[in-house]
Formats: sequence, C-alpha cells, structure tokens
Amino acid sequence: MKHLRHLTTFGAFALAALAGVAPTPPAVAKDTPNIIVIMADDLGYGDLSCYGATELKTPNIDRLAQDGLQFNQGYCSASTCTPTRFSFLTGMYAFRQPGAGIAPPNATSLIKPGTETVASLLKTAGYKTGVVGKWHLGLGEGDAPDWNGKLKPGPLEIGFDYCFLMPTTNDRVPSVYVENHRVVDLDPADPLWVGKKRPSPDHPVGSDPEVRKTLKMDWSHGHNQTVHNGIGRIGFFTGGEKARWRDEDLADAWVEKSVAFIEKHQSDPFFLFFASHDLHVPRMPHERFQGTTKLGYRGDAIVQLDWCVGELTKTLDRLGLRENTLIVFCSDNGPVLDDGYQDGAIEKLHEHTPSGIYRGGKYSIYEGGTRTPFITSWPGTIKPGRSDKIVCTVDLPASLAKLAGQSLPAAACPDSFNVLDALLGKDDAQGRDHLLQQPNKGPTLALRVGDWKVLSYADAKPKKHLTYEKGPGKHELYNLSDDPSETNNLAKSKPEKLKELLSQLEEIQSAGHSRPDWSEN
Repeated sequence: MKHLRHLTTFGAFALAALAGVAPTPPAVAKDTPNIIVIMADDLGYGDLSCYGATELKTPNIDRLAQDGLQFNQGYCSASTCTPTRFSFLTGMYAFRQPGAGIAPPNATSLIKPGTETVASLLKTAGYKTGVVGKWHLGLGEGDAPDWNGKLKPGPLEIGFDYCFLMPTTNDRVPSVYVENHRVVDLDPADPLWVGKKRPSPDHPVGSDPEVRKTLKMDWSHGHNQTVHNGIGRIGFFTGGEKARWRDEDLADAWVEKSVAFIEKHQSDPFFLFFASHDLHVPRMPHERFQGTTKLGYRGDAIVQLDWCVGELTKTLDRLGLRENTLIVFCSDNGPVLDDGYQDGAIEKLHEHTPSGIYRGGKYSIYEGGTRTPFITSWPGTIKPGRSDKIVCTVDLPASLAKLAGQSLPAAACPDSFNVLDALLGKDDAQGRDHLLQQPNKGPTLALRVGDWKVLSYADAKPKKHLTYEKGPGKHELYNLSDDPSETNNLAKSKPEKLKELLSQLEEIQSAGHSRPDWSEN
C-alpha cells in the first residue's frame, strides 16, 4: 500500500524563510515514488535470460522485466565505466569534461561541488539520497585523495546524503570501503598509502614470478601490481590491513548497506543508486555462487547480480514499498570477456552470446558497447511490455527530475533528455531522436540519428584484439533497421548521408549541449 506524503505549503516555506529559519526541503507529492537505479557493471545485452540468454537463468531480473517495461533500445552513454557514471549523474556527455576517462586509483573528485546531479535534483525535491557500491569517480581534491583523513569532496558534496563505496573499482587499489568521508575500519597506526610506484623491492606484486605462482586468480594482462586477496591489481598500496575487503564479500556488503538505507528511510521518499561491481574483473563471486553456472566466474557473477536484485525487491515487498518504488535497471557498458584475468570467461563461453546479436562490447562504439539491458519497473503504474523507444542513462537526471516535479536549473544537465513518458511506457511517448556514443574518451565518437549511425575514429587503422575491434577506415556508416549487427559499412556507397551525420556530430561536439530546451541563462 502506498504510504502517504504531504506537500509542504508555499506559505509555511516562505514564513520559515522570513523568520530567518533555514527551511527544510519540501516533501514530495504522495504519488511520487521512491527511486532505485540499479547499474550493473560490464553486463551485455545478451547476458540475461529475459534478453535471450539460454546458458543461465536470471529469475529476479526477469521478474522486473515481466512486471515492467523491457527496452529493446536502451543505452548507456559510453562503453566504459567512469564516463557512463559521470554522465548518468550529471546529465552531460563525458567527452565534454576533461579527465573523464577511466579514473586511476588516486583520482580526485571528477564532479565538482555545486554541479547539479540527479542526486541533488532529487534531494531538492525532498528525497533522501544514497549511493552504495562502486564509485570510480574520484574522491577528495588536490594532488591525491587523503586516504587517512577526510575524503572530501565526494558524493555528499554533489547531492547524496549517504554513501558506502568501493572508491575506485575492484581491479584497482585501494581495496577498502569508504563510508561518507572516511575509510571504514582504518587503524591510524596502520596508515593507508596509494601510489604509482612499487614502494619497496619486497612489496608483493603479481609480476613477480614467485608471487604469481601463489595467486588464486592469475592475470592475463595489466593486472600485475599490488596483490590483495590473492589477486593482482592495478596500482600500488600498503597499510590499512583491517580496512581491506575480500572480493567474495562485496555483493553482500552492498546489499546489507542498501537494505539498511531503505529500512531507515521507508517513511520518506528515497533515491538509491545501487552501483553493483558485478560483473567487473576480477570476477570473484561469493563462494555460495561459485560453480552455479557452466560459464565460469563470469556467469556466476551474473547470478550473484541477480541475487542482489532479488534481495532489494524482497526488502521492498517486506516493507510494503514495492508499489511505490520505481526501479530502473541498466548497465554502465557492454560486455568483455578477458579484461585482464584468466578466469575462464572465454574458454567456458559455450553457446552464450554476451552482446546478443550486436557487434562489439566494452571499449567499443559499435552497438554491443552501449546497447545494454534497460528495464523500468513500477507495479501498478508501468504496464508490462516491451518498448522500442530509444532511452539512455544520460537521460535519467532530466527524466527523474520531471517525475519529482523539479525543473532543471539553467545550464544543468546539458545532454539529458526528458524521456519520462517513454520510461513509464505511456501511450504516444517519445524517446530520443538521436544519441551520441563514446568509448573511454574522445576523439572517437559515434552518433545515431533515427536508424542511421556514423562511427568516427581517431585514425583509419583496423584493430582487433581481446577487448576491442574496429574495421578499416576512419568512418563507418550503418543503417540499424536493415543491419543491426553493423556488418555492412555504407560509408563509401552513401557519401551524402555520411557527410550529413558527420556534420551533426561535429555540431553536437562544438555546441556544448544537445538537450533541446537547454539554456545557459
């Protein structure tokens, strides 16, 4: 049963201001839902049974799709993690922000205080806001985060009331939790150090042949610096022994803290960003999930992700909140198999197709890099079905602000479209008419307009290796209605269409915004 929420009257709000009392944010209307955005990590279009996977089952996510709206053309804004997460929060394409590539271990806050975000917009509307899970958007300021002091600015300075985080990502150091502004359980007598160079000759690193023999998950490329929990990482760190997490326990921690946040704010409107680390490398799911699929740890991590979704929905059911909660399920980018560790993802793939029929995956501007599972669920409000509307994670700030009755401030969220009606499955709803896609950072970009898509690369060389491939030529052109798998490059046979789309791409790049109603004043 939907719990009641009363509107604060303008008169009471104004009187408080006139009396010199700082007014509390207005409560939201009774029909405005709680909001949970669940963002998976490296999950492909074909990785779920509701999207056609046959080699594993994802019953909890399938239930979201069966009870809600499953999008055939749902996208993230980039094919790597940091850029998508930046764009989801700010409503701005990440290529516009210097330094918005994949964040290194000692990255400081990429989103500066005062930036309007989906969290700040909802907080202004009266929501309690929280983020739990993978952050990977930097913490602190200056030359590096103050790991032994206050990690500020961070999520709390851009609209979140609460955060419980993995500060970077699980293949990068430091392997600790951060709650609000502090590393959790950090012993001052054992300070944490994070750096770019091996701190001493005897510091254990995965590249050392003798250390490598002891690893419980071997590396294939790049992940051979500091060893923690028997796994080599990117970067170096020492100290903080009591604060370190175990890979196998991460999903349980995210669920525990998320359930506590929901329980605490069950009588308030709340916004929770559940930022899963699954199925990012190193894939080391909890022991109870290991071996539950024939796809190796990658498949097991998908099952663990599905369990997380089930625990969140069970909590909502238990508290009587399910019919007053909008859940948005998405991914930060498409799939990757060998992303630096020898975990059997390639050898145990069997008949599984992580990107479905789509070409490419993580790091790619082909469809498999950014077209991912995208589901909205709000029982009693969203009618079950499938949608062909084009929607993207970058649109969530404008769309959720609209849902909460908030107008976007001038110059905020320059690339975020209000596609709320499409997310809710309303009749005659409009999705996006165009979408820009990027990998880690420019100048490689793609632009989809209607069914046409142009890919513009930094150079013309063909490339193909474990995590990335592109065809020959600096430009590629496809018609997705005829060729959804992007196999027939029309760049030479359709020169006028190529020229038209490249002109539109250049215009979006140089304009600084793409939202039709955006204004800098």
